[in-house]
Amino acid sequence: MSALSKLDLSLKLSRAEEAEQLAEAQERLLTLRLQLGGQTSDKLGPPLCVLFEGWDASGKGGAIKRLVDHLDPRHVRVKQYAAPTPDEKRHQYLLRFADALPGRGGMAVLDRSWYGRVLVERVEGFATKAEWKRAYREINDFERALCDDGMILVKFWLHVSEQEQLKRFQAREKDPLKAWKLTDEDWRNRGRRKEYEAAVEEMVQRTSTEWAPWSLIPAESKRYARVAVLRTVIAAVEARI
Repeated sequence: MSALSKLDLSLKLSRAEEAEQLAEAQERLLTLRLQLGGQTSDKLGPPLCVLFEGWDASGKGGAIKRLVDHLDPRHVRVKQYAAPTPDEKRHQYLLRFADALPGRGGMAVLDRSWYGRVLVERVEGFATKAEWKRAYREINDFERALCDDGMILVKFWLHVSEQEQLKRFQAREKDPLKAWKLTDEDWRNRGRRKEYEAAVEEMVQRTSTEWAPWSLIPAESKRYARVAVLRTVIAAVEARI
């Protein structure tokens, strides 16, 4: 059975349950963040990097918003990545992510990441087969170096069914404040979902390591996913302090 098919997409929370659990988790994360940053302790803690991957319309933006909502914006960096620029393409692909990585006492949240090499670049042919195949080793070595140096690296894949994704796409089309989020590229990617599923499965299998495991989040319920993300980050930090 594949990793994605094992997820229980029926998990959900009511609005009241989400509000109560989010409030508790956000307060705890704020406490930990201040401790890591040296605001409530006498030394800096390890750097914390949280990266998000997932299906289009899987709720990454909403989860990130809740994750950082109670944190001082001076103490956390949120960086979104899209296609590399012409200048970035001149360099080894991992280098364009270096500036966003946190130092000791810092926290960064990445909306998309270096996993684009084995996802969209693989499926859409932007990387050669040789390039994306060797990327699993390159990524594991890169993450190992970061974690050996002390980084807490939390990696999320937000998973929704094909039916739920279509429902969300259609809702975006009808909402003038959200229609900008839906592009022709989103529809095209949806048409290649089977290819993307194969890429995700191999990505998880080959890059979920002892030092940087994947956290696969059932996101059919946005409320459930938001709380699950916060609790996962909290657990990762608590294990290291």
